[in-house]
Amino acid sequence: MTTHKGPNKWTLGVGLALAVAVGLVLLFLLTQATDNSDLYERYYGALVGLNIAAASVLGLVIVWLLARLWRRWRDGKFGSQLLLKLVTIFSLVGLVPGLLIYVVSYQFVTRSIESWFDVRVEGALSAGLNLGRNTLDILSNDLGARTLAAAADLSSQQVDVYTLQLERLREQLRASDVAVLTPTGQVLASAGASQFSLGLGSQRPSSLKLQTAKQGGVTTWIDGLDEGNDTLGPAPGAAATKAYIRAIAWLSPNAVALKDESRYLQVSVPLSSTLVADALAVQQANREYQERALARDGLRSMYIGTLTLALFLTVFGAVLVAALLGNQLAKPLLLLAAGVRDVAKGDLTPKLIMDTRDELGGLTRSFADMTQQLADARGAVQRSVTQLDAARASLQTILDNLTAGVMVLDTAGHIQSINPSAQRILGVALAGQLGQPLAAVAGLQGWADDVGQQFARLRADHATTGQSHWQHSYELQANAHDLQHDTITLLARGALLPGLGQLLVFDDISDLVSAQRAKAWADVARRLAHEIKNPLTPIQLSAERLSMKLDGKLQPTEQALVSKSVNTIVAQVEAMKRLVNEFRDYARLPAAVLRPLDINAVVRDILGLYETALVPVQFEPQDALPLIEADDQQLHQVIHNLVQNAQDASLSNQAQRAPLVTLRTRLNDEGDRVRLQVLDTGTGFTDAILKRAFEPYVTTKAKGTGLGLAVVKKIADEHGAQVHLKNRTETHQGQDAVAGGQVSVSFPVV
Repeated sequence: MTTHKGPNKWTLGVGLALAVAVGLVLLFLLTQATDNSDLYERYYGALVGLNIAAASVLGLVIVWLLARLWRRWRDGKFGSQLLLKLVTIFSLVGLVPGLLIYVVSYQFVTRSIESWFDVRVEGALSAGLNLGRNTLDILSNDLGARTLAAAADLSSQQVDVYTLQLERLREQLRASDVAVLTPTGQVLASAGASQFSLGLGSQRPSSLKLQTAKQGGVTTWIDGLDEGNDTLGPAPGAAATKAYIRAIAWLSPNAVALKDESRYLQVSVPLSSTLVADALAVQQANREYQERALARDGLRSMYIGTLTLALFLTVFGAVLVAALLGNQLAKPLLLLAAGVRDVAKGDLTPKLIMDTRDELGGLTRSFADMTQQLADARGAVQRSVTQLDAARASLQTILDNLTAGVMVLDTAGHIQSINPSAQRILGVALAGQLGQPLAAVAGLQGWADDVGQQFARLRADHATTGQSHWQHSYELQANAHDLQHDTITLLARGALLPGLGQLLVFDDISDLVSAQRAKAWADVARRLAHEIKNPLTPIQLSAERLSMKLDGKLQPTEQALVSKSVNTIVAQVEAMKRLVNEFRDYARLPAAVLRPLDINAVVRDILGLYETALVPVQFEPQDALPLIEADDQQLHQVIHNLVQNAQDASLSNQAQRAPLVTLRTRLNDEGDRVRLQVLDTGTGFTDAILKRAFEPYVTTKAKGTGLGLAVVKKIADEHGAQVHLKNRTETHQGQDAVAGGQVSVSFPVV
């Protein structure tokens, strides 16, 4: 198994971390935008640039991934459609919720910002601000009136008593400081905290205020609050310092005590800390409200821009993660699909596995293990098949080389398999009959029916008696190419195969039967030669002696009868001797001495003896025949016997056609045998003769012994030759008629 590395998890983690970090920065700035817009505005440009850069990088990566996916789909690579579906699904999963959140957030931000600037809120802030101002104005006017009254009382006093008067006045006005100032702002006398300082410091009034007090009699202002605008207070933090209401009244110079020199009375009254805090809060709230009211569109743009940037970042990140995760999910599936496709093609080589610990990785490992097991199993099966093929080949070799015919039939008698010997024995091309009923083979219908009955009887007996086979002998008509037998004797044996098949084994025992018959006749011939020949000579001698003893002693009539009887006895004894000698010759046929011979030369040599015969003999040789191995004397005997039999057969039918004997020599198509054919014009062979022509004492001639063909057959066996008898036919007036007999002897070539 080969390990396949998945996507780079470190790269994926870094990309996700960067996306999350940028998102967190956006979220932080979004939360700070309301309270600290300067911070947001300060970094807004950099943030936009950063987001654009990140979005560009993600976009390029996405375009690259999509381009690769499109090329895979265009090239028709396996798994591209699955990967495209996964990327689309993951992209929609990230895109649809992102768009939904964006739309909701957009509406929420828009409506929320608008709700911040409600008319009632603005009216409330304005009312609070006016309330503070009115309160301070009332306090200032009250202090100004009292200060003006105190200045009128103080104008009539001498400068020497200012200190006592100022102290009393401070207590009356509940002021923190009371002082008399010169036109230049110098302190002539004071009471309170300022009396311990060299001057008023920050409390010193400006010349404008002194001028205003001189013109109006009195002037007031708030000290400690922001006086640079129309608001009531400084920035937050200033409330920690005390605020005062200060009033300056002009001391009238008409008073004697002033001696035509202008003097000013300044009173400082501290404001309540609660009042100051409330005034500052209202002032600060109003300032912020006005600022935000003026920046309403900008604030909305900032929020929407932030949301848009976050949306783009989310969408690009979702598409990127979809591509990566889709590829990661598709990899194991593609590996499995490719593996299944290879397995379907028969390729069981080690498969790739995903180096992950999840279920898909485990699935690829399980598939690889299964493929390995299949490969091992196939290897075992192939080894078994190889062994089975070897065993089948060995069995087929054995069957092919068996001399017995082997045939497998199904229960319906259809041929399933055969060996070459079955075709050779039956003389039928059974290879083209596979799958056909045995009864459908021409010439084998009767045998097939009997075989079917034997198997049916065996099947019935097997269920009751347990019999496992049957055996029977049959005689079948030999095929036209069998030159040795006109009928064949089969010894068939049948057995039931597992799976309800039927095994039929048969062998051609025709040669064995012929050999047994020949041996039996040889034994008979020897016994006849022994039992009959011995008394023949005494019988002949006794008859001749009796004739000699009675010669001249009998009357002519009796003498003639005795002579006739003796002659008859002697003639019959001679006939018996000839018969016994023929049987003796058949039984004691000498062993053949084989040597190469030219069969055409042998036939021509014999034909010279039949030049003046009653039945003419003609020769039709084939030139350039190969030599055969034969015994010269025995070959002459075979040809003589066949020619004589043919002449006798032709004479028996001379009324139908002119008697004629024809000898032919031919080389067979295979070129391994030379065939001698002897044709006559007789009546042909009967069925009984065709079946038993080679047995001794089987003949159709009145004076024949029936040993001619038997001797021919025995000599042919000694030479390894084959003898075959058949009737020749000719068509006359549309009908086939027997034109004579034909005996063929086929000799193997050297």
